[in-house]
Amino acid sequence: MEVNHGGGMALTLGPNWAEMTRECLLDIFSRLSQEERWMGPMLVCKTWMNTCHEPSLNTIFDLETRFQSFPESINWWIPEFEDKVDAFLRSVVDWSEGGLTEIRVRHCTDRSLSYVAERCPKLEVLWINSCPHVTDASMAKIASNCPNLRELDVSYSYCISHEALSMLGRHCPNLEILKRNLFPRQGPNVSIIVAPVDYILAFPRYGNIEAQIIGRHMPRLKHLELQYCTLTVKGLTSVCKGCSDLEYLDLSGSRSLTSTGRLIFYSFQIEENNGDAKLYLFMVPFVLF
Repeated sequence: MEVNHGGGMALTLGPNWAEMTRECLLDIFSRLSQEERWMGPMLVCKTWMNTCHEPSLNTIFDLETRFQSFPESINWWIPEFEDKVDAFLRSVVDWSEGGLTEIRVRHCTDRSLSYVAERCPKLEVLWINSCPHVTDASMAKIASNCPNLRELDVSYSYCISHEALSMLGRHCPNLEILKRNLFPRQGPNVSIIVAPVDYILAFPRYGNIEAQIIGRHMPRLKHLELQYCTLTVKGLTSVCKGCSDLEYLDLSGSRSLTSTGRLIFYSFQIEENNGDAKLYLFMVPFVLF
């Protein structure tokens, strides 16, 4: 910038943003969302990029909002895309220095989740939607090494079995939220699913076993989603008996339930509360026989 001093022109320089103190940068960057940091400060200079890698700024890894901002793509289901997600997740684990508490991601694999389990014992929230290559192997490690888990979303991740749910329930006593939704297999919503057909048809078929495990090993659940599951009234009874704190139950599209299922749910909840029903949201199944 040119400034006139006594008839002469002098060139003065503005502030050098790269020389801001680390404390000042941390204060500024902490006010930005994770995505804003990735798309802004990390691209400015090496100093800013290194500051964005500070553990205090990397306790939460949330790609779900990013996924939601784009149309679903079949290319998300290919190995090359999974490799990119895995690499990104592993990087954030390293930046956090073991301090990650929340992960919301899709299309990761056992490789990155095992890495998380080995290095992030403080993990409390884990969303791993649509992860065809996440199996019981990595979930067993999560169950053993992340006992503080309180929220788990394994929707559309079909290689996670009822055995993994059992391990998680036994080792993670603080679980309050579980989402185990399946893709619809009939009805108007089928046409909008973007996923390999053979994968959709390979859905878990042990709804009652999973319900029994939930009722037995997850007694503190307050929020449970089992959309398009295969459980029957028998499985619903197990959930109601074991999860007396349940406040929200979503069984949308569960074709194996009859209207009796709703009566069982309400009667158990009223009985558990000595006749005083709390506020419960029960989603009516897609088809009721």
